Amino acid sequence: MSIAPPLAGLRIIELAGIGPGPFCGMMLADHGAEVIRIDRPGGMHAGVEVDGERDVLLRSRRSISLDLKSPAGVEIARRLVTTADGFIEGFRPGVTERLGLGPDTLLALNPQLVYGRMTGWGQDGPYAALPGHDINYIAVSGVLDSIGRKGEAPLAPLNLLGDFGGGGLLLAFGMVTAILAARGGAPGRVIDCSMTEGASALMAGIWTLKNQGLWQPERGSNLLDSGAPFYDSYATADGRYVALGAIEGKFYTRLCDLLGFADDPDFARQHDQSCWEVMRMKLTNCFRTQSLDYWCALFAGEDVCFSPVISLDDAPHHQHNVARGSFIEVEGVMQPAPVPRFLDTKSAAPRMWRQNSDKVALLTELGFDQREIEEMAKAGAFGLPQE
Repeated sequence: MSIAPPLAGLRIIELAGIGPGPFCGMMLADHGAEVIRIDRPGGMHAGVEVDGERDVLLRSRRSISLDLKSPAGVEIARRLVTTADGFIEGFRPGVTERLGLGPDTLLALNPQLVYGRMTGWGQDGPYAALPGHDINYIAVSGVLDSIGRKGEAPLAPLNLLGDFGGGGLLLAFGMVTAILAARGGAPGRVIDCSMTEGASALMAGIWTLKNQGLWQPERGSNLLDSGAPFYDSYATADGRYVALGAIEGKFYTRLCDLLGFADDPDFARQHDQSCWEVMRMKLTNCFRTQSLDYWCALFAGEDVCFSPVISLDDAPHHQHNVARGSFIEVEGVMQPAPVPRFLDTKSAAPRMWRQNSDKVALLTELGFDQREIEEMAKAGAFGLPQE
């Protein structure tokens, strides 16, 4: 018996954007929601010249290109919203209001609509109107200052913590929770999703350590921030890297056994920070003596919390990822498979995005006939008025 994806039956309207908004849409679409992306006309992907048809973040969407500076384009967007459970936008505060697509307008049209607002700073506060990117948001939240090696500048962890973890993923969670409430009879509501605050929430565990007196303010001095030599990465003889995570005593003990440090007094007191630099030096010198393949063979099947550091090119071909089907190729584009998995449901294969591919179908579903579509085109709903 086939079971429908968990979000089947939900319809989400997504205004074109970059980063966290599309990631939220991808997560919802991956699990069965119908996500309709309102794209900008003219062959532009969110205002940036990129190959949108290879953009993993845009997979499994329906697409219609509308000029939202045109009254006719705005009217189509509003009609789409009347059929939807949720709406996602990622502009600075006030932009959608000026477009005629603000929350007051759309909730008046659809009282059970969940209106998701994705911003860096939030809808209010002194920084609300300022531009920014992931690095700025995690800087103000205290996250960036906590990441990096001792004595070095803070290190930006790509744009994972602000854009995707604290932004898109958190908004997807908010959308699902609010839609569940609306399906239970609650009114629609507006979600104010701030990447700054989302990144802060991801630090809850670190705040716990700090509140317990177990986290030092100097980065690179703690258990999880490259301070501990048994929780770090090391270069191998062939210029590759291994990753160690031997925090628990039993894993650390086995690590020392396999590396020949079981009787070394410098490794006798695992959590004595006065020993850490000597331990790190010895581990560095040890791992440099052999290739990555040697270390993988030595640690195979051992309880030491060891793994090779795998490149993006190699990750889809690693034996564990192959066995799990963790990566998939869609239309020649390699990408992570949808997550999380539901063991009673096989996720549908993602589809790559095609700009404006669903315009006629969507307009027809909304009740527009051919004459009306032609009139809207002349009015500029889809870009420059047609002759």
